[in-house]
Amino acid sequence: MTNWRPALLWFCTLATLWACAPAPPAEEPRARADETLLETPTPPEPAPLAAPTAQTIADILEITDRNNLRRFARYADQSEGFASNFAGSSHFDHWSLIRRTGVDPLREIENLFAEPHGTKMVGEEVWYIWPDLAAKSSEDLLPERLSFRDRARLQALVGDTGIATVRAGGAYPGFRTAISETGRWVYFLHETGEEDEPE
Repeated sequence: MTNWRPALLWFCTLATLWACAPAPPAEEPRARADETLLETPTPPEPAPLAAPTAQTIADILEITDRNNLRRFARYADQSEGFASNFAGSSHFDHWSLIRRTGVDPLREIENLFAEPHGTKMVGEEVWYIWPDLAAKSSEDLLPERLSFRDRARLQALVGDTGIATVRAGGAYPGFRTAISETGRWVYFLHETGEEDEPE
């Protein structure tokens, strides 16, 4: 008769050793390549606004909140050298024409002030410009020179036609506005003229 006890004892010993053996070290998680590519640095905080600039924004938004295009145009008339177009039309006539095409200038400037702003030195004066992309030079505005986030913003703001304008060496082609550090409203434009931005 076969003695099965030694075999059973040997099997139990192996099972005990296997159960008590330390677990193999867990593999460190590896970052997936696509996750690494999606990581983008946090954009820098925009320069703080000068107090007179912030006041001008508050004045403009008070007017847009009342949906008063004529008062909006009168406020623009009070700013020396203000430009709304390159055709020489009055601000009110120009913005009324835009409204008739289905685009409301009052809503557009509200949207601009919701965007980050950039700054530009013009002479000895600082201009705050919305959106920040409009403060870039034509060369720096090329999509391949922008971050992934800013390329997406540029596409959303100006569309394919605007991107083509930028690639052809043009300045920022969408709605844009500038207010100086003294609170002077410099321009609110949506077209690109042959002239430089107004000063």
